Amino acid sequence: MVQNASPAVEFPPASAEDWRALVLKTLGDRPPESLTTTTADGLTIAPLYGAGAGGPVPSRPFDPDRAWDLRGVTRHPDPARANADILADLEGGAASVLIGLDPTGEAGVAAGSTEDLARVLQGVILELAPVALDAGFLGTIAADWLSGVAKASPGALLRFHLDPLSAFAQSGASPGPIEAHLFAAAGAAARHALTYPQAQLFLASGAAVHEAGGGAACEVAFAAASALAYAKAMVRAGMAMDEAFARITLGLAAEADYFLTIAKLRAARLVWARLTGACGLDVPARIEARSSRRMLTRRDPWTNMLRLTSAGFGAAVGGADAIVLGAFTDALGRPSPLARRQSRNTQLVLMEEAHIARVTDPAAGSGYVEALTDQIARAAWSAFQVTEGLGGVVSALTAGHIAAEVETTCAARADLGEPAIVGVTAFPPAKDEPVEVDTVPGAPVTAPSPRLPGPDGRCPPLAPQRLSEPFETPNAEGAAR
Repeated sequence: MVQNASPAVEFPPASAEDWRALVLKTLGDRPPESLTTTTADGLTIAPLYGAGAGGPVPSRPFDPDRAWDLRGVTRHPDPARANADILADLEGGAASVLIGLDPTGEAGVAAGSTEDLARVLQGVILELAPVALDAGFLGTIAADWLSGVAKASPGALLRFHLDPLSAFAQSGASPGPIEAHLFAAAGAAARHALTYPQAQLFLASGAAVHEAGGGAACEVAFAAASALAYAKAMVRAGMAMDEAFARITLGLAAEADYFLTIAKLRAARLVWARLTGACGLDVPARIEARSSRRMLTRRDPWTNMLRLTSAGFGAAVGGADAIVLGAFTDALGRPSPLARRQSRNTQLVLMEEAHIARVTDPAAGSGYVEALTDQIARAAWSAFQVTEGLGGVVSALTAGHIAAEVETTCAARADLGEPAIVGVTAFPPAKDEPVEVDTVPGAPVTAPSPRLPGPDGRCPPLAPQRLSEPFETPNAEGAAR
């Protein structure tokens, strides 16, 4: 028996009333509501939840042969090395690849033509392994390169991932009017849709909002508003509305808080269902989840393995169709073969040994996850409506509305005080151990200009940040700078 309890209760308490009595005794003069917290983006977290009472959430169909699409990523500037990375990923268990392109060689593979991309994809069977692109404003041109490599094979599993809105939001400028880039991308999408019936055309991503410090609801709302903008553009280019939505992939960030990741992906499916339902359609959502870069640390980068594992777990349980996990050294530089293998094997362990996705929507019924899903979905839909009320996502970006929402969340996060970041603000290492990163310089190549006629588009940029950066100080070579 618990001594001096008023009223006396057994431990563990036998009923809800006994639990409440024990909690009240422990809190003393404080009410139980004092344990409720609010996140930087306004989500309310209660101390205790009962069984979930939420409605059904659309989920990814269960595939007994492949729980989700394990997507490797390469951004190595050298096309030959990028090709080796891709083949190693596919041979080591990846199902598809994501290629970051940058003709300058600074942020991606230095490719500037169909021939260059063909060298990157040498030995890859496009009818078996989906290939996704990340090319920013060069996306429309890069889509033609990928089409040239596929040689009009109707069975090619291409993921063109046209996404000029994310490039515009992140850079704060477009080479020519952003509306012109949107229309050009839609025209290219309509053209490629006829040749490649299994291709995904647009990526409507909210990752730019996340990486700039925005909250989950704002991220989902931005992705939904981008999806609507892309669907409208494709319809104007001659595509049917149902096909337009079916050819769009939602892009979301997976972070170390796996409960938040699970709820965010579930909320995104609810918002997508409401959006397509409002258009008179029943089109299931496709979600590509990429691990958050803002959560990674330069100091004690080994702890990033834990963050990436949590992110992968959350994305899988949340029902992502494809998952891209970065490397634990991404905050320091390009990954070594060890870092790439570790990233790939993390997903394989979650998939094949932990059997994470053997149950459809395993978080259903959890009071906490159901409540968080509902909060994010409602807030995201409200934010989406505000964006559309301003004239759509392009108008909201140029007016500075999206940037203002992100800044509000960043300011609220700062008001919460110093975060507990393992390896940086909590349990920092006594000595920083260097890790291997790839330092091969990239050689720029000549590529067509993505510039379109007319004045450049402008908006307040959503500059990427890392949450640990303000707390990382210069240190020995190989440590945080």
